[in-house]
Amino acid sequence: MKPTFTLLLALTILTSGCASPTSVPATPTRIEPDTATSTSVPPETDSTPENAIPTETAFPSKEIWLPPLASSFSWQLSEEVNTEFDAAIFDLDAFETETSLISRLHSEGKKAFCYISVGSWEDWRPDAETFPSEIIGKDYEGWKGEKWLDIRQIDQLAPIMRARLDMCAEKGFDGIEPDNMDLHWADTGFDISYEDQLAYNIWLAEEAHARGLSIGQKNAEDQTIDLLPYSDWGLTEDCFVGEWCEEMLPLIEVGKPVFSAEYTDEISYEEFIADICPKAETLGFYVFLKNRNLDEYRAECP
Repeated sequence: MKPTFTLLLALTILTSGCASPTSVPATPTRIEPDTATSTSVPPETDSTPENAIPTETAFPSKEIWLPPLASSFSWQLSEEVNTEFDAAIFDLDAFETETSLISRLHSEGKKAFCYISVGSWEDWRPDAETFPSEIIGKDYEGWKGEKWLDIRQIDQLAPIMRARLDMCAEKGFDGIEPDNMDLHWADTGFDISYEDQLAYNIWLAEEAHARGLSIGQKNAEDQTIDLLPYSDWGLTEDCFVGEWCEEMLPLIEVGKPVFSAEYTDEISYEEFIADICPKAETLGFYVFLKNRNLDEYRAECP
C-alpha cells in the first residue's frame, strides 16, 4: 500500500523535493542550466558541479505560464494542424510549427507547447547529424527512423537539446513536451538507471525554466514524486487502459494539471465515453481520445 500524498508531500518538502525511489538516497549528477531557473517550486542547489557547461545563449527573465487545473488540451503532431478545436493549449511539433501559427494562437488567447524528443534520435530531423554516433543506441521498436539515446551523456546532449529549447523559446512557445523521458525502462543498448534518468529529467526542467518555458512530465510515472518540484504539468499515454493513472495524482494534488491521451488502437470511442470519461472526472484529469499517429482526429468527453 502506498503512503498518502500528504505524507509524501511533507517528505518531499523536507528533502528539498528529491526523494529517492530506494532506501538509499540518490543524488543525481547535475549540469547547471544556462540561466537562473524560475519555477513554481524552485529547487534548492548546493553547489555548481565541475562539469557545468557554459552557454552562448542567454534569455531575459520571463514569467513562466503555468496551466491551471481546468485547462483543455489539443495534441497534434502530424497533418495540417487544426486550431479550431475548443482547447486552451495546443501541443505541436517543434520543427514543423511556424512562428506565425503560434502568434495566431496567442492572439486568440490560446497557448502552445513545444514537442521535442529528448530521449530518441530521429533521422528526419534537421539536426540529426549533430548527434555523436557513440550516444545513438538501439532501434526504437515500432517507430521507423528512431533510435534510443544515451541520456547519461548530458555533456554531449546539452548543446543539441539547448539548441532545441532555444528554438522553442524563439518561436514563442509557452511550454515543453519532453518525449521519451523514461529510458530506464527501455532496451536502449545502454545501462541507464533510474538515477541517470532522473538527473537528465531535472536538467531538462531547469533548462526549460531558464528560458521562461514550463515543462511537462511525459509518462515516467515512477518518477512523479522525485520530479514534483520540477514538472509543471503531466501528459500520459494509455494510463487508463494500463491502469496506472493514480501514479500521476501527486501533480493534481499540488494544483498541476494532467492531460491524458488514450488511443483508438486500444479502445473504441464508445468505450472511451462510457468507461474512461467517468474515471478521468473522478481523478481530475483532462482526457482525450487520439489516433496513435497523433493526426487531426480528437475526441473528448461530453
